[in-house]
Amino acid sequence: MIVSLRLPSLSSLLAPSKLRSPQIHRQSCYQHLRRRVPHAGLSAHSSASSPPETEDGVDSNKTRANPDQVITPRSQDFNGWYLDVIANAELADYGPVRGTMVIRPYGYAIWEAIQDYLNVKFKETGHSNIYFPQFIPYSFLEKEASHVEGFSPELAVVTIGGGKELEEKLVVHIFFFANVRPTSETIVNHMFTQWIHSYRDLPLLVNQWANVTRWEMRTKLFLRTLEFLWQEGHTAHTTPEEAEKEALQMIDVYTKFAYEQAAIPVIAGKKSNIERFAGALKTYTIGAMMGDRKALQAGTSHNLGQNFSLAFATQFTDENGQRQHVWQTSWAISTRFVGGIIMTHGDDAGLMLPPKIAPIQVVIVPIWKKEEERVGVLNAALSVKEVLWTAGIKVKLDDSDQRTPGRKFNFWEVKGVPLRIEIGPRDVSSGSVVISRRDIPGKQGKVFGISMEPSILEAYVKDKLDEIQPSLLARATSFRDSNIEDVSSYDELKAAISSGKWARGPWSASDADELRVKEVTGATIRCFPFEQPQGLKVCFMTGNPAEEVAIFAKSY
Repeated sequence: MIVSLRLPSLSSLLAPSKLRSPQIHRQSCYQHLRRRVPHAGLSAHSSASSPPETEDGVDSNKTRANPDQVITPRSQDFNGWYLDVIANAELADYGPVRGTMVIRPYGYAIWEAIQDYLNVKFKETGHSNIYFPQFIPYSFLEKEASHVEGFSPELAVVTIGGGKELEEKLVVHIFFFANVRPTSETIVNHMFTQWIHSYRDLPLLVNQWANVTRWEMRTKLFLRTLEFLWQEGHTAHTTPEEAEKEALQMIDVYTKFAYEQAAIPVIAGKKSNIERFAGALKTYTIGAMMGDRKALQAGTSHNLGQNFSLAFATQFTDENGQRQHVWQTSWAISTRFVGGIIMTHGDDAGLMLPPKIAPIQVVIVPIWKKEEERVGVLNAALSVKEVLWTAGIKVKLDDSDQRTPGRKFNFWEVKGVPLRIEIGPRDVSSGSVVISRRDIPGKQGKVFGISMEPSILEAYVKDKLDEIQPSLLARATSFRDSNIEDVSSYDELKAAISSGKWARGPWSASDADELRVKEVTGATIRCFPFEQPQGLKVCFMTGNPAEEVAIFAKSY
């Protein structure tokens, strides 16, 4: 069966100047939904007639690098470095439809590590996994647009199925890059209305792991692609207090994941009115500083209030027998977090993975010159592998004949494996191994003569993995803190942003002032951090009293 997908006109909806401001892009979207502007065609089995560009300026259907290619230095070309690392570390590649991404096994293993941690935390906080369909009736979007001001998802419309015109068009949600936005509020509320009847059915706490499609005019692997993977939580509550507590709880889960697992020192806080999710009362976010000092929005949690429940009549009968609309939240992290890990920790040698999320924590490289040395070295390597595997360490033995030991070293450095164990004939004779740390290059990170005795080797390896994890966090934190400037005037903010840094200063100015800063500097308010300085503050833009400081930065 061939399904025909049709896309609405993109030019008016995706103009770069209209991406971030709900006040600006709201009108064009609703005009589209209400007037039903004619669609430009797209077949499900062909590329788009106006395919998205790749941000690196190369054909997205071609691999940028090969395993033997030298990685572009970060300081020379950060974007080129990023793409080289992804290609050489075998994380992902472009799919046959321009703008799509194929996540390779090693890249997917990193995503699985993210899933494994979050799945446990979601269930510990009372959530259950669920799955909602990708297709929804077009009328859902019209209903949503008429009730939720500013909500403007880009979407693909299905009009033909099985060779026949459908009685009602179906929609595949696609949303703007401007913010990471949930895409299932319509189908979620449709089903919630059938599952929620009284206060006894609440709270309703669900999460789904799913693929999402969005229409991107300029794509970048992991950060912006036509399709990506994420989780999206959706909850319903009896009171606004419960919803607010839920939204804050989930951004805290994301914050702890970033610090404890990914070793990324995110800044958690509240979004400004301009930057919050359209349709939400409040949006909370975690922002991370990448190696080029741009900000990456790594996760969001939204207190939706009753905006969507009013649109879909999602109600319950309270303890007094009165009908009430539920209070809702939604929250999400996506595969763009993999891109964040690359850009936070990577260096000129390639990827550098924190041990807690590394698919391989230790790689063993056996070394021999003479054939008669081979068996003894391999047997010792297998013995070491068994010791570490039994101890619960993720270990890989590279006993392949296709690469020399030097090429193996380089290959696993590019992949960011935290520890490398080298075993040669002399090591076999002495009953010891050589261990190198990925986060400390050269001889400084190499230690000789570590005993193969199981208890000693296991303890040493675990100790080094435990050292690497906080070391990466400390390094990233130092980099972040040294690139945030406190400002007390608009001129200081412009100077900080111009130099590529983040600016932090008291803010109580208007939405119009915020848009002006963005237009002039290219920077936006990333968040009002939860951690605020004490004492009186004066807005650097207006000179009026300010209750909070805001962080401004250019972002991905």
